[in-house]
Amino acid sequence: VQLQASGGGLVQAGESLRLSCAVSGITFDSYAIGWFRQAPGKEREFVSMLTRSARSSYDADSVKGRFSTARDNAKNTVYLQMNSLKPEDTAIYYCAATTVVGIVTTADQYFHWGQGTLVTVSS
Repeated sequence: VQLQASGGGLVQAGESLRLSCAVSGITFDSYAIGWFRQAPGKEREFVSMLTRSARSSYDADSVKGRFSTARDNAKNTVYLQMNSLKPEDTAIYYCAATTVVGIVTTADQYFHWGQGTLVTVSS
């Protein structure tokens, strides 16, 4: 199982960025895909997720209305669209996969992780 996150970079506050998570080695519909982030000196926190078969999505309160997750089945890729970015969104962003059914927001329920991509938002 491989998850490859990409798309990070340096942007100014208020701008947008789209992260990609390319997934291979699994049956895409059988896994929920989540996004987490970890800022320097802080614990990893949940950001957004798509449930299995993309039946529903769920976003953390801190990003609700600004971030959204979607997927492209043909490309086995999940995207995290990030709008109206703030300096406090600066972090390494990780995508992860789990077979747990329903809304999953805790990192220890995700079995497979990508390597992370750095997002830096300047003020």
